[in-house]
Amino acid sequence: MREFKDTYRHKGLRMQLVKLLQQKGITDENVLDAIKNIPRHFFLDSAFDKIAYEDRAFPIGEDQTISQPYTVAYQTQLLQIKRSDKVLEIGTGSVYQASVLAEMGARVFTIERQKKLFELNKNFILKSKYPNIKFFYGDGFEGLPTFAPFDKIIITAAAPFIPPKLIQQLKDGGLMVIPVDEGNNQRMLRITKMADGSLQEEAFDLFSFVPMLTGRNG
Repeated sequence: MREFKDTYRHKGLRMQLVKLLQQKGITDENVLDAIKNIPRHFFLDSAFDKIAYEDRAFPIGEDQTISQPYTVAYQTQLLQIKRSDKVLEIGTGSVYQASVLAEMGARVFTIERQKKLFELNKNFILKSKYPNIKFFYGDGFEGLPTFAPFDKIIITAAAPFIPPKLIQQLKDGGLMVIPVDEGNNQRMLRITKMADGSLQEEAFDLFSFVPMLTGRNG
């Protein structure tokens, strides 16, 4: 049985990571505080313990990755999270992104299409700390209509297009942050749903994500 410890060394490495994120342009103090407070090494295999706070992605199984901290911080900053925001996340993965949102006070509804990852996340190490994360097994393109509308929606995989059902589940005035496919890289978009149902689109930097796939696997 793995023993989870958050040592002074880990906390020091997180402080270094936060400084790096600031240098790379992350300015939202709430995002930086969340990353400083969350032990990222808990979300990775113990083999990665010594390098868990490097600013890079790591494999987590099922051809999925835990996103690099800069990507997590970048998407979260674009979402403009406020305490008690109701957020839909597409792609639970390691639960690290959902934990950042939960640490900031959001109510997170997260969908995973990989059955093995969904089952693993039932024993998520910080589950008792973040009761504001609700886990679902399903198709991200379908969203969670039963729980809509959402204040914010975040997609953590490369979408081939903006899923119309997710737009329907976004409340008026709500924000969606989504990396949209442009070949090997994806353009990060922030979409605001206006009161008349029209969409205001802002384009940001290029990133590289695993693809967003339809259906459920497993």
